[in-house]
Amino acid sequence: MSLPIVSIVGRPNVGKSSLLNCLAGRRISIVAPTPGVTRDRVSATIALGDRDDARYIELVDTGGIGIVDTDELVEEIDAQIRFGIESAELILFVVDAREGVAALDRRVAEMLRRQKKPVILLANKIDQAGVLSEVGELNRLGFGDPLSISATHNRNINELLERIAAAMSDIPPERPGELILKLAIIGKRNAGKSTLINALSGQQRVIVSETPGTTRDSVDVEIDFRGKKLMLIDTAGVRKKARIANDIEFYSQHRALRAVRRADVTALVIDASVPVSQVDKNLAGIIAEEFKPVLIVVNKWDLARDSTTPQDYAEYFVKTFPELSYAPISMTSATEGVNLRETVALAEQLFTQGRHRVPTARINEVIAEILKKRGPSHKAGTKPPKILYASQVTTSPPTVVCFVNSIRSFDQNYLRFLTNQLREYLPFHEVPIRVLLRERRGRNKNQAGR
Repeated sequence: MSLPIVSIVGRPNVGKSSLLNCLAGRRISIVAPTPGVTRDRVSATIALGDRDDARYIELVDTGGIGIVDTDELVEEIDAQIRFGIESAELILFVVDAREGVAALDRRVAEMLRRQKKPVILLANKIDQAGVLSEVGELNRLGFGDPLSISATHNRNINELLERIAAAMSDIPPERPGELILKLAIIGKRNAGKSTLINALSGQQRVIVSETPGTTRDSVDVEIDFRGKKLMLIDTAGVRKKARIANDIEFYSQHRALRAVRRADVTALVIDASVPVSQVDKNLAGIIAEEFKPVLIVVNKWDLARDSTTPQDYAEYFVKTFPELSYAPISMTSATEGVNLRETVALAEQLFTQGRHRVPTARINEVIAEILKKRGPSHKAGTKPPKILYASQVTTSPPTVVCFVNSIRSFDQNYLRFLTNQLREYLPFHEVPIRVLLRERRGRNKNQAGR
């Protein structure tokens, strides 16, 4: 059973995204003075009431009604808004109290009256006492006295939560299922990320268009995929810094890169119908630097399978992205629904691998085998390098500390060899691992690694 939906609705730039961020307790939607920043339905799960008997809802931030979008996406944006309203159990109708009732506010009110759903009217941006005098005219919208709030200053937010809980009291409480993993979907513009999200969720959760750069926000989409609860993080398409057009696009790309850090696994979406670009290579480098488990999703395979084979493409990928040579590859077509189940299964496997912990005894057995195969070389006049013992100190990423006699005696080539060998011997075949060298000299400890 899905959670009941509470949708935040209103004309552009009245503070809908600020309200979602305020109620969720974290910054989920991009907030900017430019109307129309939110295009897709951005959502968050929040709890109403005490912890033991909390009632959970899905809070949805819709795009601003009446947007004139320069990217010719008005029809798609309006469809997202309509779906957000039609699927909601309760509507939070947000109006800018400082500006009073505008023509678009009346249009929104008329649309909501036709839906015949419960509505809480909110007079937002009550940041100063003088604004209260403008609230009275909002009664004309036909939803009773508005609740005066300030999303940016947390004013009357507790009362709003109480009203939401009261309005939802007749709906049976439902706890959200336990998330299996958070999967960030990242890639260059128009690689098919949003199409992949929609295919996995079974509905159009994010706008899909031939226009590159449709997604501006990092959109968290909780889905039930074949009985498993996942959070998919759809990110703005990344492109070269020199081509970033404005502040909103810059912030969107910053949020996309942050999404990699908060995800359990990252899916790097590659467009199989075009050659790998420098942006693809840059993203691969960023993911490698973050030591995140990564799944390479080769999308639009239906457009490339007549000209190459999966084996040939995999070899091409390893040569192009040597830093991610360990990552598994999934050939998919989001538009045709090809290999979706296998893609999710691979992501789950990576999540499990990254959380595995190996006993110290086994790690030292492996170190001994590696040293027999190839020991570290050293220059004349330096100490012969020795690995005294090793231990795994943490997971996600799996991190192995090797205690050595002299860090300076180990060069980067051997450290790479050691890392690759540990991945081969230990159950970390398809995830990044971090290897650190720690030197002990009495009480002084030095550390190096990659």
